[in-house]
This record gives sequence, structure tokens and C-alpha cells, in this order.
Amino acid sequence: MHELATTTDGIADRFNRWCAAVVARLPLRLNRVVAPTFLGFALINSFTFAVDLALLTGLHGGLGLPVWLSVSLAYACAFGLSFVLNRTFNFHSHAPVGRQAALYVVVVVINYVAFILGVGSGLTALGLEYHLSRLLAGACEAVYMYSAMRWVVFRRRREPAEVMSPVE
Repeated sequence: MHELATTTDGIADRFNRWCAAVVARLPLRLNRVVAPTFLGFALINSFTFAVDLALLTGLHGGLGLPVWLSVSLAYACAFGLSFVLNRTFNFHSHAPVGRQAALYVVVVVINYVAFILGVGSGLTALGLEYHLSRLLAGACEAVYMYSAMRWVVFRRRREPAEVMSPVE
């Protein structure tokens, strides 16, 4: 098990270095406003969003499940995968997983109600094709989810400053 953790840490370190190197080369001083974790989030969540859409298509288009159920099941699978990949590779967190998972669940529930059911299902109910509705909802949720993951779920705690004893 230790060998697997070391291998994963090595891959995660390389992923972080690669994201930092790409961001450092951005033109027009964008490297000052784009964090390497934003690039990592964009890559990971593009992949998990593709998983979400593939599952949505299979569940609704293939199996004929209702849109609301297909969206919900695909969403749950994709966001579970997103949590694991972002925790491991992007935010490289070694904090206790329990607290982070609990915070993540709250963030995801808010995201689900506001963007997936609210925006996505609302647009579908208004007659927009369900893939396009999901894409528009996905754009809204991306901004929210990155912010929540960076500053709430995987935030780095500052180490308390060492207390200096007075010189005698």
C-alpha cells in the first residue's frame, strides 16, 4: 500500500509541476491571475464532465431513464470521481478525508440544486435540448465548484507561527 501511495504522490507532484509550468508561460501576464490549481481543475473536470455526459447519454438516450434520474446518476458518479482526482492530483491534499468529504457533499448538494436542477432542468423544461442545457449549467457550476474546492473543501490551513520565547 505504501508503494501505491508513493507512486500516486509522484504522479501528483508531476501533475502539479506541469500545471505550474504551463501557467508560468501564459501570455499577457495571465500567470498572475490564473492559478496552477485552476488549470488542474479545468483539466480534471473537463474529463469528469465528459464522463458525466457519456453517462447521461447512456442512461437517458440508451436506457430510456427519465432526464432527472439520468442527470442525477451521471452527476453523482462524475462528482465522486472529481473529488478523488482533485484531492489527489490537483490540490494534493493529505488532510483527513472525512471532513473534506463532508464539506464536498454540502458544496455538491448546493451545486446540484442551484445549477443542475435549477439551471439545467429549467432550461430543458423550457424546451432547450438536454445536452445543451447540461453544457450551460456546467459552465455556471465550474466557476462555483472551483471556488468552493479551492477556498473551502481543500483550503490549506496556515501553520501557526512559532511562539518565540523572550531572550533572557
